[in-house]
Amino acid sequence: NNSKVWNLEYMQYFHSHRKLLSGQGLLRLSHFYGQLRRNRIITRAVRSFHGNGRLYAVSEGPLSVAEIFNRIPIEDTRNFCFIAHVDHGKSSLASRVLEYSGNFSLTSETYFLPQSSQIIEKIPCDTHENYEAKEDFLKLDTLSVEQQRGITVKASAASMLYKPNDQALLSPQNDTGYLMLNMVDTPGHIDFGLEVTRSLHVVEGAVLLFDAAQGVQAQTLNVFQKAVDIGTELVPALTKVDLPHARPLEVSIAISEMFGFDPDKILLTSARQRIGVENILEAVACNVPPPVSFEDDDGVTLRAQVLDSWFEPTRGVVCLLKILSGKMEEGDRLVVVDDSFYDKHLSKERQVSNESQFSLQEIGMVLPHRVRTGKLLSGQMGYAIVGLRDPRQARPGSLVLSQDSIDRAFHMEKPEWMLNGDVSQQSALFASVHPLEAGEFDDLCSAVDKLSLNDTGLEVHRTSGASGTDGGPFLGPGLRIGFQGLLHVEVFRQRLLDEFHMEAVVTPPKVSYLIKYLPSKMSSRKQDEPIEEIIEDLSRWPKSGERFDIYEPIVKVRVISPVDYAGNVMELIKKKRGYDMSTEVIDDLNWIFHAQIPWGEVVTSFHDELKNCTAGYASFDTLDAGYKKADLCRVEIMLNGDSVDPLTFVSHRTNAQKESRVVCKKLKETLPREQFVIKIQAKADGKIIASEHIKAYRKDVLTTGGSKAVGGGDITRKKKLLEKQKRGKKRLAQNSSGKEGFHKPLLIVLFRDQDDATRRIASK
Repeated sequence: NNSKVWNLEYMQYFHSHRKLLSGQGLLRLSHFYGQLRRNRIITRAVRSFHGNGRLYAVSEGPLSVAEIFNRIPIEDTRNFCFIAHVDHGKSSLASRVLEYSGNFSLTSETYFLPQSSQIIEKIPCDTHENYEAKEDFLKLDTLSVEQQRGITVKASAASMLYKPNDQALLSPQNDTGYLMLNMVDTPGHIDFGLEVTRSLHVVEGAVLLFDAAQGVQAQTLNVFQKAVDIGTELVPALTKVDLPHARPLEVSIAISEMFGFDPDKILLTSARQRIGVENILEAVACNVPPPVSFEDDDGVTLRAQVLDSWFEPTRGVVCLLKILSGKMEEGDRLVVVDDSFYDKHLSKERQVSNESQFSLQEIGMVLPHRVRTGKLLSGQMGYAIVGLRDPRQARPGSLVLSQDSIDRAFHMEKPEWMLNGDVSQQSALFASVHPLEAGEFDDLCSAVDKLSLNDTGLEVHRTSGASGTDGGPFLGPGLRIGFQGLLHVEVFRQRLLDEFHMEAVVTPPKVSYLIKYLPSKMSSRKQDEPIEEIIEDLSRWPKSGERFDIYEPIVKVRVISPVDYAGNVMELIKKKRGYDMSTEVIDDLNWIFHAQIPWGEVVTSFHDELKNCTAGYASFDTLDAGYKKADLCRVEIMLNGDSVDPLTFVSHRTNAQKESRVVCKKLKETLPREQFVIKIQAKADGKIIASEHIKAYRKDVLTTGGSKAVGGGDITRKKKLLEKQKRGKKRLAQNSSGKEGFHKPLLIVLFRDQDDATRRIASK
């Protein structure tokens, strides 16, 4: 057997137990030693004599990175992540940590000496060569949209080796001298808070970062509360302490008063100057507890959690896994199950039908580049390629089991994250997505399915595209998708274009509303239909003649702003129909404003207006506060008498006319002129409340060329030609009205070519 892994296991056995063999055992050891020498796993043997027999003891040489990882027990594993407000330096600091640990140059052919940090052989990875000459170390932001916008939209993981200063942190069975650290870099924007929540559920510790200049921000409070609710151990740290306007002392005092941290234990760091990187790793090694093993772990039964998954055109579905118990090796037959696997009320046939079986093709560690190791042990995180082509077969949150141990796993302890239920978040916005051409609908569905595998914040529903549904006769068939915010919508559009080369039409996003129907003799509803209904599609708005109450979603808004802009913030909250306003003092420079505001007012332009009135210094986050009754009306936008469903919006009755005029005026400036008059109207409660006209192109039919008049100036001839032109334009308008030939190009211009500000105006 020339398997390197097989030989390594036996070598570890001899080395750990110091077995000294004689007689027939000597022959077996000599044969085994020859295999090790041929495979270059050991470089020398120590010959010793004892009594009358000649005995051998084997000692090892350099170990590869994969061998080091596989020899570290779960007690010497630390799982942690970086959490903070947006633009507080999470990705930069995470990249510096990887740089300090040497991950940018590690490959499967890199060798270490045990009990030493000396690297015997280092072969740099091709994709990371000349990294020392680069100032940008954002290696974890791999998506094109992340690199272009300078933000993190997806949580990414990487494993590293760290030799702690205090060797007492290592368990007695660890003879490598290293700890294994599994790090997760999380997004900071509120629209991607679901990624932060999922990351906190798979780690035992988190480094909470604070900007040394800005101090506590809105999203900082949000992620802190999430970590406390989950029970994650927190390590506080200040970033950007090298900036001229940094206030480390003042910010540390404010943090200690608000969060209860010891000011002396708050770490000072800077990614640009590489300050405090080692202190972060040492604090993680000392304060973050190791993963807790299952009480019924027998060391054989495999249980692994799918943390993330993405689709690659050449390899299919790639999964990021965390091994909860047992081990996983290439060639194993695996099974993917969901939460229904533990439902004892289901029959065995139904349990099996929920399983997806596959053969493991490739497995390894993420450093953050992939390094093939051949197997993963309990406590490790890594990638797995299984040859799946259907993204729906390996959803994040699924459980991976060995095909040989399904029955044992069914009677074992259920993972804690499955007991708490799937980490999910209700969609905040809903929009329709349509292809540019009707024939590209299947391609759009395939692209969205693959993208939703990697973006768990999407909620996808298909629409028929018939009259009365999303898009109506104007945009054709499409998808109804739920998003977490406006930035999420923009990132979705850009990822479709960058990763799948699919340019789509995204309608203005809308929020959901609660409708409560009242008794009415004129109602056409059936008696068995529910009296309460949550509508996400405005085409399902109650028809005229129905009696009903409308409830709009309310959110608790927390704004952190410099005290100099307190008046501007309070005026903006009142403008957005906010109520129950209160203030809280953080320090001498910053205040917290609490209020409840309708979600429809927050999602459209609140962020932009808040930044404008506070010179960009303010930040905010939101929390769902249920529904509240409101006086709202549905406003329809019509082009030449035809209602355009994608442009329909809901407004407070007192602001309906004002907002309708803004939309009509913006449409007049955006839509191109045609050979006929385009009439733009806004209708609410059966009445026209705003109107605009786009004049038609006109050709002078009274001249045939130059200044020569038709018919010698005869007035009857002139009138005949003008009437003929008028009838032709009327017929053109009638033939084009309500058809894709006229409306779809106009809507594509509106939804695709406008800037972000125009899209927000059109959505309101």
